[in-house]
Amino acid sequence: MRGFLHLLSIFPGFLSICTGVVIAQGGSPGKPPTGQHAFRDPALSLNERISDLLGHLILKEKISLMTHESAAVPRLGIPAYDWWNECLHGIARSAPATIFPQAIGMAATFDTDLVHRVGNAISDEARAIYHAAVARGVRERYMGLTFWSPNINIFRDPRWGRGQETYGEDPYLTGEIGAAFVHGLQGDDPRYLKVAAGAKHYAVHSGPESVRHSFDAVVSRKDLYETYLPAFKRLVDEDVAGVMCAYNRTNHEVCCGSQTLLTGILRDQWLFGGYVVTDCGALYDFYMFHGVSAGPAEAAALGLQSGVNVNCGDVFGHLRESIERGLVDEADVDSALSKQLAIRFRLGMFDPDSLVPYSGIGETVIRSDEHAALALETARKSIVLLKNRDHTLPLGADPSRIYVTGNNAADVDVLLGNYHGAGANLVSILEGIAAHAPPSSIVQYNPGVLLGQTAGEVTSGQTWHATQNDVTIAVVGLSASLEGEGGDAIASDDGGDRRTIELPAGQVKFLKMLREACGTKPLIVVVCSGSAIAMPEVHDLADALLWAWYPGEQGGNAVAEVIFGEAVPSGKLPITVYDSTGQLGDFEDYRIAEGGRTYRYFEGVPLYPFGFGLSYARFTYSDLAPSRTTAGKGDTVGVTVTVTNNGDVPGEEVAQLYLTAQDVPFRTPLYSLKDFQRVRLDPNESKKLHFTLTPDRFTLIDDRGNAVLVPCRYTLTVGGSSPSKRAVDLGAPEPVTTILTVREQ
Repeated sequence: MRGFLHLLSIFPGFLSICTGVVIAQGGSPGKPPTGQHAFRDPALSLNERISDLLGHLILKEKISLMTHESAAVPRLGIPAYDWWNECLHGIARSAPATIFPQAIGMAATFDTDLVHRVGNAISDEARAIYHAAVARGVRERYMGLTFWSPNINIFRDPRWGRGQETYGEDPYLTGEIGAAFVHGLQGDDPRYLKVAAGAKHYAVHSGPESVRHSFDAVVSRKDLYETYLPAFKRLVDEDVAGVMCAYNRTNHEVCCGSQTLLTGILRDQWLFGGYVVTDCGALYDFYMFHGVSAGPAEAAALGLQSGVNVNCGDVFGHLRESIERGLVDEADVDSALSKQLAIRFRLGMFDPDSLVPYSGIGETVIRSDEHAALALETARKSIVLLKNRDHTLPLGADPSRIYVTGNNAADVDVLLGNYHGAGANLVSILEGIAAHAPPSSIVQYNPGVLLGQTAGEVTSGQTWHATQNDVTIAVVGLSASLEGEGGDAIASDDGGDRRTIELPAGQVKFLKMLREACGTKPLIVVVCSGSAIAMPEVHDLADALLWAWYPGEQGGNAVAEVIFGEAVPSGKLPITVYDSTGQLGDFEDYRIAEGGRTYRYFEGVPLYPFGFGLSYARFTYSDLAPSRTTAGKGDTVGVTVTVTNNGDVPGEEVAQLYLTAQDVPFRTPLYSLKDFQRVRLDPNESKKLHFTLTPDRFTLIDDRGNAVLVPCRYTLTVGGSSPSKRAVDLGAPEPVTTILTVREQ
């Protein structure tokens, strides 16, 4: 009832849906009757309907449909439509909706089934909000069904403020998590899309934010095909409806005017059939910052000829001038327009609601109890346990006095990250701890330190409380005010990025003082962040260390459940956490192989390795067995491994399979993630897991960017982290390995 009344307050016309007064999705009460024009006939093929509609449109109307703020065509009963909508981790910037953990946290679950369910829940809420808006005649931005999510750029450098929007640094993990999210968003109907997902930012885009409108990302063909393109290819294979091209240049071509990226690879090689949208204002950048076009008419022509179908911005409004000057012709407009119109048809915007299977999704799904429970489950599975000295966690006998402190303890802003919605059920970490603490425990709170405090401003008086309590829980880290997109990160001094990745000095000093005040009493540190933080001192100071990301509306409950043992941590790092900024190269250097970036090429010792995460359970791996020890071209290799829980609590483990090619005549990754499985095990339970390595998992990318099968020996490793001595030293289970030989025939 609460959700119903809320929607009535926002959309008074929403009652019409509930009382049976149905307005066709694509039209209005005054639109021409269905069947007057052939494009309104659902019995015709999609191509026939698009062709008919194009035949009715004059050039002025066609051009008016080419920007994200597509104009109405009243004489044909076509309403206005705004293509711009966001749902990175829940419906964003729109009606209040469920807020799930930030994308980087979803990646930390390593759980494709869970992410699929999250996508499905988000698209349910999207449909309900859209229908409510249409019923009222609202056609504003953020009320449509075309979403510019997910962000599948590779998080190559932790200084990038928008890395929190991604699924981490690994191409395979990014592709699998992204595909699950897209599948959940778009649904399974063979004819209609539930919503239209959009993969961004195509293709080589990961900061710096301050120069994104003019930057040229120069990469080798090896890095392009080995690192930056695979996730986009995976989502194209998943039939993602849209692809957003990036602001910057890649290898000297503007991404939204690149024949290489948009035509040669996306359309010709991958056979992408969806629509391409520019990042907002990207065509303006052509002549204002990149200098590749003389003015808007030339920029519009270049974007159109390169394959752009929707311009987020207004430069396509100059297409008439482009045509009059002979830069393009009307047939080019028709070709581009047909691809974006296909999306509107597939969303059911020109069909009666009775034919569209998603039109009946009602307002009760918005912020439903089921979706709140799903947000909690996702947050719970995203939390990474990085340290647990002498089984500090979970808290044992009821602590009589608990002190909660830190700049992020009571701040609901750290639940959100960026690209978030408005939440009605935000549970801060302080609130979660207070709600889950034993009734006999005294819980005290003081922020102790502020987010922007310098080391010189932190005094010992801010920790006196820790001496009086049995356990201290310090919640520190960053927020979206320090890292994010451009001007959205209002406290960033570098356009949304970070210049260094160390924990702010004021927080480090505060934690040192807390450690001294706690004495031998436990100090539990919870870190909220969307990116890697170099904090070796914190690792030494803390008895237990949890990484909570930006955990969504139920984040406080999830953290508390883990602390008090109601849940067992099972998250894994989708990024490498470096020991210091000094381990990074030049931020503007996009080289992966030569630059030694990400776990696949980094040869130093990280603070925490990719894929690492501890548990209250104790897992071991044994009996690794491939179905064959020698494989040729076209051969599939089955792999089995036994995972055992030798602990005394049930838990979930993420088993990760990596390959390492040996003695290859060109540089290859130190390790490459090729598969992963999440498994639940009771105490003393063992399960045999089955992996399948299809032939493409053995291909390597050579220096020319070609996918080749090279006769060589592969080291196959399965374990609870990326393979490294550091992971085992930190408490990860010892991985198991074997050798596979690959031959040409």
